[in-house]
Formats: sequence, C-alpha cells, structure tokens
Amino acid sequence: MGDVRSQVLLRGLLGGVLAGAAPAFAGPLLMVPALALLWSVATRPRVAALWGLLAVLISHRWLLALHPLTWMGIPAALSLPIALTVWLICGGAAALLLLIWSGLARWCFSRLWSPFGVLLLTVLWAASELLLEGSPLFWIGLSGSVMPLDRPLAGLARWLGSGGLAALQLVWGWGLWQVSRRGGQGWSLWVVSLVLVHVLGAQLLAAPESRVGLRLGVWQPAIPTREKFSSERQRQFSQQLAAALQEAESLGVEALVAPEGTLSSNWSRPAEGIPLPLLSGGFRWVRGQQRSSLLLAVPEQPRPQALLDKHRLVPLGEWLPPLPPGFTQGLSAVGGLEAGSPSRLTATGFGPVGVAICYELSNGRSLAAATAGGAEWLLTIANLDPYPELLQRQFLALAQLRAIESGRDLLSVGNTGPTAVVRADGTVERLLPSGVEGVAVADLQRRTHKSPYVQLVG
Repeated sequence: MGDVRSQVLLRGLLGGVLAGAAPAFAGPLLMVPALALLWSVATRPRVAALWGLLAVLISHRWLLALHPLTWMGIPAALSLPIALTVWLICGGAAALLLLIWSGLARWCFSRLWSPFGVLLLTVLWAASELLLEGSPLFWIGLSGSVMPLDRPLAGLARWLGSGGLAALQLVWGWGLWQVSRRGGQGWSLWVVSLVLVHVLGAQLLAAPESRVGLRLGVWQPAIPTREKFSSERQRQFSQQLAAALQEAESLGVEALVAPEGTLSSNWSRPAEGIPLPLLSGGFRWVRGQQRSSLLLAVPEQPRPQALLDKHRLVPLGEWLPPLPPGFTQGLSAVGGLEAGSPSRLTATGFGPVGVAICYELSNGRSLAAATAGGAEWLLTIANLDPYPELLQRQFLALAQLRAIESGRDLLSVGNTGPTAVVRADGTVERLLPSGVEGVAVADLQRRTHKSPYVQLVG
C-alpha cells in the first residue's frame, strides 16, 4: 500500500514540475505528459492540488523579483515576506482550483461513463481558464503554454480560441494516460490525432490579406522601475524623449510608440513642440482618480489626448483595498489606480486598434471582441521591469497567441522589452534586445478579415 501511495505522490510531483516548466519553453512537449500524470491522479484531490501548486509556483517564479520593495517605502524586513506571500497566494489559488476539479473528477468517474466524465471535466477546465483570463490574476494556463514552440497547434485558435487549445491538450493528456495504462494499445490512434490536428492548424495559420501597411517607430526607454521616479531620472527623461522623437522622425515613421507608464500625469508638450505624433502609455487624473492610459500627443495640441484607460488592474500593485496608514502606495510606485472601460477598442488616427495594457494581454476574449468591433491591428504596451526575462518570454508567447486568434499583426512595446512585431501567423520580429534603450521601426499590416473565433466572440 505504501508503494502505491508513493507512486501516486511521485506522479503528482513530476507532473507539477513538468507543467511548471512548460510555458514559454517546451510547450505541449512537457504539458501533455504533465496532464497525463494529472489524469493518473485525478481522483486524488490532495495530490492533484500538489500538481497545481507546483505548476504555478514554478511557472510564476518571476514574482519573487518583486523583492526588494524598499524603494516603494516598504520596510526591508517586510519586503521578502510580501514577495513570497504574493507568490504563494498564486500557487495556493491553483492548488484550490485543482482540489475542486479533482473532487469533481471523483464524482464523475464514480457516476458517469468515463468518456462523458472526461468531456465534462475538460469543458469545466477550459471554461475556468477563460474566466481566469479576465480575472485580476495574471494566469498562464494551458493555452498560454502552447507558444512559442507549437505554432501549428496554436493555429487552431483561429477556430477554437484559447479555451479550445486548453481542451485539446487535456484530451491528449487523458489519451496518453490511457495508452500507457494499456501497454501501448491505441498508440497509433493517439499519434494520428496529433498529426491531423497539427496539419489543420498549420493550414489555418495563413495570414488574411492585408488592407494597408503601417510604419511606426517604437521607443524602448529601458528605465529601471526602481529608479524611474528619482530626481536624476526625471531630469534626464525630457532629453531622452526628445532624442527618441528626433530619431523616429529621421526614420520616416508615422508616429512613435512608447510603453506603459512613460508619461507622467503632468506631462505636456515641450515649448519647442514635438516633430511627430507620440502614442504612449502614461497617467492621467479623472475626477480626482488616477488612471493608467494610452495617450496620444500630437504636434498641434499642448496636452495629450486620452484614448483608452487600463481596465484590468493588478491587485495591490495598482488596485488598492482600504489600507492602514503607511501602506497607501501598494506595490506600485504610482499608488492606487481607477479602472477604465472594459472595451479594448480605440481609434488612434492610424486605424482602429485593439489595445492591451500590460497583463491585459492574457485576456484573449477582450482583444477578440475589439477585433470583432473593427480593430485592424493590435497594440500592447507594458512595463515588465523589474521582473526577469522569463516573464518577457511568457508575455511574448501570449502575444503570439493573441495575434493568431485574431488574425491581426500585434505590436508589443515594453520599457525593457519585449519590443517586437508579432505577425498574424504568430511569427516574431524582435525589434530591440531586452534591457537596451533604443528606437526601431515597426512595419505592420492592417487587416479587416475576421476569423471564426473573432466572429463567435463578437
């Protein structure tokens, strides 16, 4: 009996480790075996919860880079405990969800025909991932782990969206577990299903015809967040921005795009003016409430125009519950923010665009809805500093999935990266190395064709 229990525990441990290592690295090569191991312990709630805990703690380990928090006014003694607590809360949330899922699995497999139980559990998982995409949590689920390794599989997102990709991997994981239980019986059918789905997905990757080209400049300031609000950095900023605008003008672009949080709430056009439009993340005040926004500054106007406000705010980092004195700033240098409208569609003067500010990118349905509403290209602006490059890879993988789902070119501009163009077929053109200040040219295509998934969401 002890050997059986230890084997079950080992499968849960190994599966969680594989699932945690899959996002932005090996994708389905690790995730499908990890899911097979999960199915093998599906009726063991505590072991399934361990699988979920490890999967998120490993895949979201970049959260530990929150430490040190002393630059935000957090006492040194509390900095590491706060970072660990945020990390463990995310892992604990995953463990709780897997505990509930496993409890449902125990009920399903005791009362339903096995394939029916698998189908029900798969649909519930996929639906939960879709809900989590729009939640306050930054969640890398099964669908987000597909890229960058498996573009042909991601091609199915044109029809099925991210929920469909999650469901496919769950079914394949269950199939792999059944094959291994039966000594290889059914192996050929399992392999054929993989091949056929990948062939179909590869066919769906073909980019729709473009309507017109768009040539934009991008500026990656590479300003460390921990230094951004120092007096020295503030003095340097105006010169850096002016130099970036001049370089962009010399490159013959239509506008310069800058990342999330670049412009302060009191920024105004300098007296000498700006040589071309500036499309930038920044802050603004609305009825005494601060918002993180996409702003458009043009040569003719002294103040930037607000195009769209960030809707999905980071708990504690941007959205603050009532806090005791001394903790009014949260885990962000800008303090509490107010959420804007949920719509991610706006007009920029460069065609209708679907916009994701930072981790709003993980919500595929919101960008699909913007595309259904007329967005001809996608834009994501972010500041992922001080997190390590692991998060940038996960972020870029999500950008690839969003581009494929919507059939739109996507421009990603980050403070320290990733700054890249993601084509409608998921291919990536890196414009600047991570962590390096610079200006580059992004050539995009504007498209109007709507994929089946976009039409469904719309």
